[in-house]
Amino acid sequence: MKKIAAALFTIGCFFMVMMANAQDVPSSDKVLSDAYTIASKENKNVLVIFHASWCGWCKKMDAAINDTSCKALFEKSYVIVHLTVEESKENRQLENPGANLLKRKYKGDNAGLPFWLILNPNGDLLGDSFMRKPGESLNVPGENMGCPAATEEVAAFCTLLKKTSSLTEAELAIISARFKKNR
Repeated sequence: MKKIAAALFTIGCFFMVMMANAQDVPSSDKVLSDAYTIASKENKNVLVIFHASWCGWCKKMDAAINDTSCKALFEKSYVIVHLTVEESKENRQLENPGANLLKRKYKGDNAGLPFWLILNPNGDLLGDSFMRKPGESLNVPGENMGCPAATEEVAAFCTLLKKTSSLTEAELAIISARFKKNR
């Protein structure tokens, strides 16, 4: 009887630890809800970056955004949030619940990482990391630029930033120069 009680106690503790760890990572809905609230109050849009701990290009994207030359420029126009997806088996606990479904909703399930969206404070899609042919709608997936680095990717990225922010040409030139260093 003592062995059964000890086994049940161990199993119970295991599930309590698992549930506590799962609760440490907020759901994608919670992350976005909080971001929309801030964006609405501060008259900004939301930049959602889907990333994973193993992703080198995700780290380059973050390094460029957080570079001293760019950080304030992004922060004046965007609430930036990260959603963790596509983690390795041993790091699945890092994933934001629901983030993979959100990525799929915006046709990013086969896009690779990083994949990003720009949403207004109401959650409406303003743009994403897909490069499309001229005139194609946001409903048509294109080629994911991920972390912009090539000249055409950086140009497309800056065009989208111009459409979704109040960044000046001079500020966009600073961002462009920094992202081109990602090559």
